[in-house]
Amino acid sequence: MPTGVRRRMGVEERRQQLIGVALDLFSRRSPDEVSIDEIASAAGISRPLVYHYFPGKLSLYEAALKRASEELTARFLEPQEGPLGARLLRVMRRFFDFVEEHGPGFSALMRGGPAVSGDGPRSRDAVSRTNALIDGVRQAAYEQILAHLRIDAPPARLELVIRSWISLAESTALIWLDGGRIPRQELEVQLVHDFAALAAVSAAYDEEMADLLRRMLKDEPTDGPFTDLVGRLVALGAPR
Repeated sequence: MPTGVRRRMGVEERRQQLIGVALDLFSRRSPDEVSIDEIASAAGISRPLVYHYFPGKLSLYEAALKRASEELTARFLEPQEGPLGARLLRVMRRFFDFVEEHGPGFSALMRGGPAVSGDGPRSRDAVSRTNALIDGVRQAAYEQILAHLRIDAPPARLELVIRSWISLAESTALIWLDGGRIPRQELEVQLVHDFAALAAVSAAYDEEMADLLRRMLKDEPTDGPFTDLVGRLVALGAPR
């Protein structure tokens, strides 16, 4: 191919390129602040050509959110080997990597509903589609935790623990993005501690949860995050 001649992209390849460009821009600034002209310029094409592949900014935003949700779901995948505390800590590190990489885009995804208003009124269908994406991420994270606990039919209290913890992780990440007043490494460990703490509180009320907590702690090494939490709690009760 002669130097300087651009290869013509296929329809799907161009669509994927535009989604990637849009996701990158939405990750650095609020989606409402990103224009179609900016997306076109970053992709090296004209504004009308963007509309050839996507009917409007909202549809491109939804496609970018879909890719982001798929990537976020993948961050929760972890081999089911080794102590549970260490596994959860690795997941939290990847989760915060995603949060740090995508910033405003993560905020838009987690807060639900389209953050793009350039195409007219925000329809109920658009809100439903966006909320369905994040619900899918939450469900995938929930199922991953159950798989790590090797439980197929969770009791009600366990479901409450896991779903509460997922919600806590989301809220913690959003607060961290708003100023980063607590180092992310501390928050990653604290969220793993939070999971054990929520399970321990439920264990105080339910023997099935107590058995689960014993299994969680059985293979925990002396330098693991769960052991660290126990040591911190014991230290709090020690006389000064």
